[in-house]
Amino acid sequence: MRNKVDKVIKNLEKRSIKARYFDTTEEAKKAIIKEIESASSIGIGGSMTIKDMGIYETLLEDKKNVHWHWMVEPEKRGDVLKLAATSEVYLASTNALTENGELLNIDGMGNRVSGMYFGSEKVIIVCGINKICSDLITAMDRIKEKACPPNAKRLGLKTPCAVTGHCTECFGDERMCNITVIINHKPKTVDLNVYIIGENLGF
Repeated sequence: MRNKVDKVIKNLEKRSIKARYFDTTEEAKKAIIKEIESASSIGIGGSMTIKDMGIYETLLEDKKNVHWHWMVEPEKRGDVLKLAATSEVYLASTNALTENGELLNIDGMGNRVSGMYFGSEKVIIVCGINKICSDLITAMDRIKEKACPPNAKRLGLKTPCAVTGHCTECFGDERMCNITVIINHKPKTVDLNVYIIGENLGF
């Protein structure tokens, strides 16, 4: 697996995307906290990986100015989403990462994917080794079968995949596969970083 990770890092760097590897989530968390310690504001996109790492709680303990719509009352989410999108630093995870260094993501509202390439000066994307795929086709298959169905079930959405565990390319009002984005290269105005962790993380 480490040989595969080294290949991914090399291909990310070819795309001018900074990349680092960590054996554990704790090592990655410490590196992230240190990397953003001087940031004036921090936004977080919807991410079970970030949530499970406990980064949000640590940032609050450090009295950082952090914006995450998951952690506020429903009536405040719209404002928090906008604040997160324009924060100095944006934290998120990716749905899939190809061995060629491409980041593939599917989103419902688009806030998470747009935050990866526009709005913030620095973006750190965290990725467990379970999300590394051979190419874009297998990456899409992974998202449709291993990411979206459990996420839909977690959110209590009324979609076929939440019930069956399999994507049917539905067209319902609660469909969560609305926006698909591939990051092929570092966005021009963003310091894009990918932190790969040697554990299975997130969906």
